[in-house]
Amino acid sequence: WKVRWENELELADHVELAEFFRKTYGPTGVFNAKPFSGSQSWAGARPELRAIGYDSSGVAAHMGLLRRFIKVDGVDLLVAELGLYGVRPDLEGLGISHSIHALSPTLQELQVPFAFGTVRPELRKHVERFGRRGPVTVLSGISVRSTLPHARVDLPPTRVEDPLVIVLPVGRSMSDWPTGAIIDRNGPEL
Repeated sequence: WKVRWENELELADHVELAEFFRKTYGPTGVFNAKPFSGSQSWAGARPELRAIGYDSSGVAAHMGLLRRFIKVDGVDLLVAELGLYGVRPDLEGLGISHSIHALSPTLQELQVPFAFGTVRPELRKHVERFGRRGPVTVLSGISVRSTLPHARVDLPPTRVEDPLVIVLPVGRSMSDWPTGAIIDRNGPEL
């Protein structure tokens, strides 16, 4: 695993990551691979930090991180949003996702109170398996409002979804996470 700041990536890194995401997200639907055309290695918000796992075949896994303030029922909260998660299809089911815990020391260094992310409800079992190795809480029944990555005249500027919300206490305990029925991401999804 290598932890890299976004400004440390070269064009070749973005090209390799874009290809990784097309191959990783493409099988879940052509639309999911579309944002990664050419050398674009992000889909919504651009990460500031990336944990990239490599093996002899290139990029094996990826997790992006972006510090931001979200609002949980109006309460401002600093988080490290985690997203752009992927494991190369030929490595799925081998437990490589557990090695993403390599990002834990970096989360501590960033001094954020929580890491936060969202996933489709279909990934509940996968996320719960991941959580067995650390204090991950999976919340459901919470709506998340995000802006679209690009302003368009044919769509509203925000969308509301009902994903699973993943919270990892970093600098505070889970009891400090505000309760609420809606999270405002105040930007596009990572």
